[in-house]
Amino acid sequence: MKSSGYALALVFPMIAVYGLWSGGWTTILFPLAGFGLVPLIELFVDGRGAGSSDLNVQHRVLHDVVIMMGFLMAWLGWFLLLGQFSQGSLGLVDAAGMVLCAGILFGALGINIAHELGHRREKVFQNLSKILLILPLYMHFHIEHNRGHHRRMATPEDPATARRGETVYAFMVRSVIFGWLSAWSIEAHRLRGKGLMVHILHNQMLRFQVIQVVAVTAVGLLLGGAVAAAWVASAVLGFLLLEVVNYVEHYGLVRAKLPNGKYERVSPRHSWNSDHPISRALLFELPRHADHHAHPARPYGALRHFSDAHQLPTGYSGMVLLALVPPVFFRVMDRQLETERQRLAA
Repeated sequence: MKSSGYALALVFPMIAVYGLWSGGWTTILFPLAGFGLVPLIELFVDGRGAGSSDLNVQHRVLHDVVIMMGFLMAWLGWFLLLGQFSQGSLGLVDAAGMVLCAGILFGALGINIAHELGHRREKVFQNLSKILLILPLYMHFHIEHNRGHHRRMATPEDPATARRGETVYAFMVRSVIFGWLSAWSIEAHRLRGKGLMVHILHNQMLRFQVIQVVAVTAVGLLLGGAVAAAWVASAVLGFLLLEVVNYVEHYGLVRAKLPNGKYERVSPRHSWNSDHPISRALLFELPRHADHHAHPARPYGALRHFSDAHQLPTGYSGMVLLALVPPVFFRVMDRQLETERQRLAA
């Protein structure tokens, strides 16, 4: 994708920020664009086989510029949300629109950018990732995703891998609860045998919980309980959107267990891929998920197409909508799963 293509990723958060600033009916523009216009366009756009598998595809500086602008826009959306609710004059419909708009912004933009930054080797980017995860109150994602999901993906031990026949609603409950518990376990394992004070002072998971509780409490004390509740509601919507995407990205894919009890090595075949250009641009190449899991440290802007990865029937927005209607999702995806398995076996 040309560098200018990534600028499209900022158009939609601009719509969200405008809605959060203006209020009223403008708050529905962002959800309608993201989950109405985009899926409709992608129905008529060929998303298969696009791109290159060239190992020499380079990361582009403009990608980082867009990422950091998105970082700032996510936080701007948070300030606007709090500012609107602090005025105390929002009706029920307007309040719901604000929460929906902010929640999608936190989930689609905030967590996605935090996801990429959390994979960078530089400490400054990892810290920015943690800061951004405050918005959806999902800071444990930094631990569980990087040190849990990437190690256990496509196995029964991974809370973030959806099993075939599992509804998205059952998956969300399982992934949210056991992903949080997994992060505690991972951090406890890292600190095991280092003494009680080390567990208290250096436990990232404990620190993350304190930061989030203090942040929400501070907002409640300074701006009122309704403002804090609006943030929490938006945050929940944001991280649930993430979990729906997780559901789609690995649905029904399993790594084989080897005779030695270990699982086969992660390959592009263990993630669902989408090359639809609009989804790729809006989500900073995340839909090329197969390359991301095969090479986690590779920057999003340099992610490649793999013909031997399972291909989604449409882009991410359409898949999210599909997942919310389990009977339709199973009919489409179970058939797609078999089709892709036959194609890859040929």
